[in-house]
Amino acid sequence: MAENSVLPNPEQRSAPASDSLAEQRAARRVRRQQQAYAEELNALVSAAFAVVARTGSIDASVREILKEAGLSNQAFYRHVDSKDELLLLMLDAGRRTLVDYLGRQMAPCLTPADRTAMWVRSVLAQGRDDDVARRTRPFIAQVDRLAELFPEEQRRSEDLLIDQVAQAAGVPTEVATAIYDLAFGALARHLRRGTKPTDRDADVLIAMAQQFARRES
Repeated sequence: MAENSVLPNPEQRSAPASDSLAEQRAARRVRRQQQAYAEELNALVSAAFAVVARTGSIDASVREILKEAGLSNQAFYRHVDSKDELLLLMLDAGRRTLVDYLGRQMAPCLTPADRTAMWVRSVLAQGRDDDVARRTRPFIAQVDRLAELFPEEQRRSEDLLIDQVAQAAGVPTEVATAIYDLAFGALARHLRRGTKPTDRDADVLIAMAQQFARRES
């Protein structure tokens, strides 16, 4: 190939050209739109949690949620197709928040026994915080309906928590499931009754959970 040829040489790599000013401005605009979209959607989910906590029901109306969020009906359907889809987003947000919280609480614990104890205490702590209890109670009370509406998502929520305690305690899934049932069964009972778990409640559950774990060690 002649040295003055304008055809590219496949054996030579040229440095990528920088984006044009127009491309840079377009990219900034897209980022701003994405940020605004995410902020609006987060506001919608937060408002839905607030309305559910205030009304004690997952059947809050779209109008109530939009009023809480300060958004329009058009904004609602820009993000979700139905109220059930918004409820699904709430379940996902709640699951991620809880899993992250439990993980942070266990992080300083050095032994499987200590991690198991902290996991159980942290689950029960959801019933001691008034604000968290108000937000959680409607979902606990209507867990059967949620399982019917979103069976896969509900199962995934449980599996994430069961896997978390299995890894933390170093036990098989069957044992982790029993520990999960103990802790969340007790939490659900307190939330339904409007009572708060005590230290004694936690101590009893921890003793049972650690007994399960020792049988498998």
